[in-house]
Formats: sequence, C-alpha cells, structure tokens
Amino acid sequence: MTTIIYPGTFDPITLGHINLIERASKLFGKVVVSIASSQKKSPLFTLDERLDLCRNVLSHLDNIEVVGFSGLIVDLMKDNGAHAVLRGVRSMTDFDYEFQMANMNQAMLPDFETIFLTPHREYSFISSSLIREIAAMRGDVTTFVHPYVLNALKAKFPS
Repeated sequence: MTTIIYPGTFDPITLGHINLIERASKLFGKVVVSIASSQKKSPLFTLDERLDLCRNVLSHLDNIEVVGFSGLIVDLMKDNGAHAVLRGVRSMTDFDYEFQMANMNQAMLPDFETIFLTPHREYSFISSSLIREIAAMRGDVTTFVHPYVLNALKAKFPS
C-alpha cells in the first residue's frame, strides 16, 4: 500500500483541504493527514481541536489517518512508512515556497518525493488565514468550510 503524508497546520481545515484529501485518497492507499502543532504561528485552534475538526470532516474516508506532529517532515515520513508528501499549490507564490521546501527535504532524505496538487477551481482562493480573518470580523464563511468547522469558528468568535 502506498502511503502519502499531507502535512499542514489546518487552522482550520477548509473545503480546499478536503478537496485535496478526497482526491489523494483515490490516488493512494493511505493518506496521513499530519497536523503540525505550529506554536510559533499562534494557531486559533489548539492541536487537539484541529485533530478533532479534521477527524470529523474526513470521517467519510476510510483510508485516512489524522495525526499530530511537531518535528521534521522527513522524520514523519520515516515514522509512517510514507513514500511521498502531498502539497497543495494555489498560486505561483505557493509553488515557489513549496519547491524550495521539496528540495530541502530531498537534500535531507534523498528518497523524499513531493506530489503537488492544485485544488479545484472553486477552492483555489481559499486559505485558512483568510477564513480566520473573515470569521474574526463576523463574516460569512459558510461556503468555504464544512458545517462542523463553521460551528467551531462561531464558538471562537461569538456574535
């Protein structure tokens, strides 16, 4: 079975993330959604909350595992017997950054492979940071996140 890692902060998980995970689940035997603790980014949701959000909205997929991590992606790959890392790319800016990361990871682990996927067109502009910003200003993010995530955002930013 081919295993791929999809790392990120998922703060929160969006419909764009879900789109990539659903598509990856059809291409790979197992997808390990790996949620970075990312304390230096001061996430809105705790790691446990992000794990819960991801597990809930991805529960319809049977070949997905959701885990937390705080180390290097190359170590995460080794620990999970993964063959590659999935990265979503929405723009050339994303690609420039992800290309640099892919090369650095390959320098540390020569067998390291990165698979780039673009989200479907309707999700290409969605980012977790934009979702947090809109939600903080009490804007409507209904069409960008799963209803379970929407409820969690509303709890963080009550009217």
